[in-house]
Amino acid sequence: MMDYDRIMSRNVKTLQPSGIRKFFDILDTMKDAISLGIGEPDFVTPWHIREAGVYSLEQGFTKYTSNAGLIRLREAVSGYLKRRFDIGYDPADIFITVGGSEAIDLCVRALIDPGDEVIIPVPSFVCYGPLVTMANGVPVYVETKAENEFKLTAQELRAAITPKTKLLVLPYPNNPTGGIMERRDLEDIASVLEGTDIMVLSDEIYAELTYGQKHVSPCNIPALYDRTMLVNGFSKAYAMTGWRLGYVCGPRAIMKQMLKIHQYGIMSAPTTSQYAAIEALRNGDADIETMRESYNKRRRLLLKGLRDMGLECFEPRGAFYMFPRIGDFGLTSDEFCTRFLQEERVAIIPGTAFGQGGEGYTRICYASSVENIETALERLRAFLERLRS
Repeated sequence: MMDYDRIMSRNVKTLQPSGIRKFFDILDTMKDAISLGIGEPDFVTPWHIREAGVYSLEQGFTKYTSNAGLIRLREAVSGYLKRRFDIGYDPADIFITVGGSEAIDLCVRALIDPGDEVIIPVPSFVCYGPLVTMANGVPVYVETKAENEFKLTAQELRAAITPKTKLLVLPYPNNPTGGIMERRDLEDIASVLEGTDIMVLSDEIYAELTYGQKHVSPCNIPALYDRTMLVNGFSKAYAMTGWRLGYVCGPRAIMKQMLKIHQYGIMSAPTTSQYAAIEALRNGDADIETMRESYNKRRRLLLKGLRDMGLECFEPRGAFYMFPRIGDFGLTSDEFCTRFLQEERVAIIPGTAFGQGGEGYTRICYASSVENIETALERLRAFLERLRS
C-alpha cells in the first residue's frame, strides 16, 4: 500500500488551509444566508467587455498567444498605467498572467532562494506567506496597527530587515483592512530601503478602488521604481474575476526570468480573456467610475451602521472591505464569525484568516447589494444585543 503521507511534500503539508474557506463551506449548506465574505464584485462584467470576448470566439481567435500575451494587450496596459496612474512601462516590460495571483507567485519564485526572507505586512491577503513557503523562503510577518491606519511604517520595516531579507510585499490598497499607502508613507519606505538590494512586490489589484484620494504606487516614487514589481489585474476594477487575467511589470532582467517560469508552467493566459481585457482598458474608464461610486455609497452605509451600534472601525480608504473591532465580546474572531453565521445566517470572515494580528477583528466585504448590507446590519445589531445582554 502506498504511504502517501511519507511521499508528499513536507512544505505543502505544513500549509494551513485558507481560513476563509471554512465559512463558505458552511454557507453552502444554508438557504437564504447573506454572504459579506467573498471578495468579489457583485457586478457582472460590463457588456461591451463581454461582447469583445464573444466576438473573439466568433472570429476563431482560440489559439495560444505569445507567452507574454498579446502585444495589443501589453500596449493597452502600458497606455492605461500612464493614463490612470502616471506610471511609465514599455510593453516589453509587461507580461500577462493568469490572474494577479500567478503574477505574485512568479515574482516570489523568480527572486527567492532557499532561506531568503520575505517581509509581509499583516493583516493582508492569505496567499503571500504560503507562496513564500512553497518557494522555500521564510515569511517574516510584520503586524500593522489600527492606530497607524494599518500602514507599514518605516520603523516597523527597519526592525524587520535582516541580512537575509530579499523581498518586501506591499499589499495596498489592503485586503482586509482597506488601508492605503500615501506618497509620504512610500517615501519613508524608500528611505529605509536605500542602499539595499531588497526588491518590492507591489500588489495593486485594488488600485482603482480608493475613496477621496488617488492611488499612489511605489512606481510613482523614483527611488522605488527600479526595485518594484507591479502586480495588477482585471478582477476588481472591471468585475472580471472569472476571466482569470492579470499582469506584472518590472525590471526587464527579472521579467525575463519570470517569463521562463510562466512558459513552463502556464504557456500563456487565456486568449478570450485577453481580447476582452483590451476592450476593458481602452473603453472601461466609465465602468470603473460607476462601480467605485456604488462601492463608496455602500462603504459609507456600512461604516455608519457599524459605528451606530458601537463597533470601533477604522475608516477604509481603499478596496471594498471593512475591518471592525469585535474583541470586547469575550469571543475569538473565529467564534464570533461562526456564531454570527449559524445564528443570523450572515457570513463574514475572522480577522485571523489574514494573520494572527487580526485577532479581535472581522472582515466585512461591502461588494454586495445595499439591500444585503442593510439586512446584514439589522442581523448584526440583534446578534450584538444578545452578546451584550
